[in-house]
Amino acid sequence: MKSLRKPKFLILAPLLLTAGLLCPCAVLAQEPPSAPVPKVPQDAPPPSQTRPQDSQIPANQQNPSDSQTTLKFSVNYVFLPVTVKDGDGRLVADLTRSEFRVFDDSVEQRLEFFSAEAFPLSVVVLLDNDLKTKDAEQVESSLSAILGGLSGNDEAFVCRFDSNFHPGKGFTRDQDKLLTELHRTRLSTDRPDVTGPDPGGPYSGPTINGQSAVSPGAPPIAASTMVIGDKSTKALDDAVYEGSQLLKDRGRDRRKIIFLISDGENGKTNHYTYDNTVKELLRYGVSVYSLGVGGGFYERKFSRLQSYAHDTGGDVFYAAKRNSLENLYSRVTEQARNQYTLGYNPRGNDKAKDYHTVEVRVRREGLSILTREGYYSVTGPR
Repeated sequence: MKSLRKPKFLILAPLLLTAGLLCPCAVLAQEPPSAPVPKVPQDAPPPSQTRPQDSQIPANQQNPSDSQTTLKFSVNYVFLPVTVKDGDGRLVADLTRSEFRVFDDSVEQRLEFFSAEAFPLSVVVLLDNDLKTKDAEQVESSLSAILGGLSGNDEAFVCRFDSNFHPGKGFTRDQDKLLTELHRTRLSTDRPDVTGPDPGGPYSGPTINGQSAVSPGAPPIAASTMVIGDKSTKALDDAVYEGSQLLKDRGRDRRKIIFLISDGENGKTNHYTYDNTVKELLRYGVSVYSLGVGGGFYERKFSRLQSYAHDTGGDVFYAAKRNSLENLYSRVTEQARNQYTLGYNPRGNDKAKDYHTVEVRVRREGLSILTREGYYSVTGPR
């Protein structure tokens, strides 16, 4: 498979693949959004037919509840959510259709859909369950601030991971329920007794308000990430893979993201490889926004967090203290929701390929682009 780690341009799409679809983003939602969102006609209008206000409304001034349409499209269409920043890292919201160029397998495409409207979010909050005590306390105390970046149309699913993946109670749009769940989240900092007769054996599992969080009759949960010497058994790759599976069937009119909040440590006990995990993320239009906690910006252990963000068209942030984490939550949701959406029907590319490279350019100088580098087709070889 073609190397995915190319920081120059980052490509991302919001929608899911289904059988026979070229677009990396097309399955029906299990649960339709409560408010309508941006729409593409089935035959994708030429540029002159796109509503003029789509290119005039700044993305960061829109609310998903204001959207008036729903995405409908031909099976061949590819849609790319694109974030554009200036040299100071601020979102650029005043670009027009004519300022974008899109290349599919190095062939320039005719841009047939353009929108700057905001989309509702489906978010998996993926919490590292084996941080140092100080870092765990910092993350726990900041979690309720996640609500500040969510709207009434957004939905979130809180999960934890260590050597295993621990899903929470499912997606919810009820902010009261989500706040209660976030308040009850306790990150484990316990280590198994590696000097005992059964190091790394089962333990009673996490607790909520002093009570076991494991359902009665459920099998024992493996202990929090074991560290023997300098070797960690933390399964970060597995956790991200599982997060992609939770998001793959969410609505096609939603931005699907993973909040990966971790110190970046990753063991060698993962069942899924990095490449396989990224392939799932790309196939289902999931982008990873990594929030690194503990340590310094240049520490090598953050490289996994950077790679997931870069290769899926997300972004990476670093938090040195609690209030910086709280601010980052809002920045991530604002950035994920307010993106340009570019749509085209691929022409002139290699239809036999499974993976197609994509490059997005803007004519205005001094701007950086965050979007994915490609997408997977279900029509090519597996």
